[in-house]
Amino acid sequence: MAARLGWTIAAAAAAAGAVAYRAVVSGRLIMDLGIGRRTRALGPQVLDIAAPRELVFEVIAQPYLGRPTRTQREKIQVLERGEGMVLAAHRTPVGHGLVTQTVETVTFTRPDTVDFRLVRGPVPYVRERFSLIKRCGHTRLRYTGEMGADGWALGARWAAVVARRWEATVADALATVKAEAERRHALGRKQPAHP
Repeated sequence: MAARLGWTIAAAAAAAGAVAYRAVVSGRLIMDLGIGRRTRALGPQVLDIAAPRELVFEVIAQPYLGRPTRTQREKIQVLERGEGMVLAAHRTPVGHGLVTQTVETVTFTRPDTVDFRLVRGPVPYVRERFSLIKRCGHTRLRYTGEMGADGWALGARWAAVVARRWEATVADALATVKAEAERRHALGRKQPAHP
């Protein structure tokens, strides 16, 4: 009888742990304890883009300030708009049928900076920046950031797990920005001049 009770308690604890894990990963359960916060750097990731800085800025801003494509609408939902800032939900598949939803403020400083600040997500603290540096004939996009989690060493380990996926997602987004900006720039050069 005692052994069966032990197994029942262990199974219940495992099930509760699985539910809690899914809730944290999806962003539904926020672990903002305010104690033992450890931070770590995100990036830097640097990408040279064969397009003018203003065009690269427009490509980054489009899903937030302009008319997003269907693919962008599946990943990004603008919840509120303000002067030079939006509050947006970002959906990111993380595997095993899980989708993380983060909510972030996105601030636009034309033509060279886009800042992100996490409001809700799998960790309590993230700040990120896309810096657009004008170069001779191209734009250098530099991504930097910082992520923090509470709970001392355990939180630091969780942040390391989240950061790997987070930075991979950012790398994919930067590659998409590069491809789209270079495509638009090439298209613009091929357009005949209007009289």
